[in-house]
Amino acid sequence: MDRSTDSLSNTCGFENVKPIMVDYPYPEIKVKAPNLMYANLLSNDYCGVTSEMSAITQYINNENRLSCAQCPVAKSILGLAMAEMIHLQKLGELIFLLGGDVNFTAVSQNGRPKMWTPSCLDIPDKLGNMLRADIEAETAAINQYRAHMRMIKDECVNAVLDRIIMDEEYHIMILQALLSEI
Repeated sequence: MDRSTDSLSNTCGFENVKPIMVDYPYPEIKVKAPNLMYANLLSNDYCGVTSEMSAITQYINNENRLSCAQCPVAKSILGLAMAEMIHLQKLGELIFLLGGDVNFTAVSQNGRPKMWTPSCLDIPDKLGNMLRADIEAETAAINQYRAHMRMIKDECVNAVLDRIIMDEEYHIMILQALLSEI
């Protein structure tokens, strides 16, 4: 992109962008009982390498880099990021109710905490590569949620995770459609 002009501006307006989500309500955010093991599992969905925090940051970074040249795609990516923010908020509530800490630290199965950093991200430089990386990240998130649901024996928590998966699957469809248009 040539940035040598005297004046640059972003003419992509984002005022009407809404979260891109399945039109289906989330279950009530509640747990059967506090369970630190479950909270630690969810901390990885909240802010691990494959997490809502990583998805939000990756989407926002992509949106920022696309907004001047690829406004319609940038708006879609921002809508995806907004949905991921809702997921992050719901996971934070669950972690808190389960007795865990919401502090951007993912706790591994061996109990070691790891603070979220941008090194968790994949930041490709071309639109097609961005969309493919986003599809891979959404797929990995779905697989991780399903693995966690097999370990969590709390139907209240699993109902929320199942609902989040619906959005993630929808995001893959949106990203594949965007990829097919370039």
